[in-house]
Amino acid sequence: MRAVLDPNVIVSAVLSRGGSPAKVLRSWIEGAYELVVSPALLDELARVLQYPKITARVGPDEAEELVDLLRRHAEVVDDATMDLAVTSPDPDDEYLIALGAKAKAVIVSGDSDLLGLADRIPVLSPAEFLHRLTD
Repeated sequence: MRAVLDPNVIVSAVLSRGGSPAKVLRSWIEGAYELVVSPALLDELARVLQYPKITARVGPDEAEELVDLLRRHAEVVDDATMDLAVTSPDPDDEYLIALGAKAKAVIVSGDSDLLGLADRIPVLSPAEFLHRLTD
């Protein structure tokens, strides 16, 4: 299975190491699925990890190590530039939809705008994705 993790899932994994997002990230590290990222996703993740409310809990070295881990071990594909058949109510999410389509991967997200599109694109919550991994 191939998956694109919304940066919100990755950040949640780091902030709460016992929750579903953390289990999703650990499952990738253990080889349960193939993770696909893009430069835009890595840039967004690096930017979010610098927010003051995040840096209070995640040091700059840990944040840099996380982004580097993804850059080195996930499949990095070019940012997708395509017309989308399905768009998000939040235009900032559209690069994730394009990346998922380009990579033929499920999007794993906690974002209600993306999850609201589940009847039209392959998008799952972290808990739903974990359930699929174990089936």
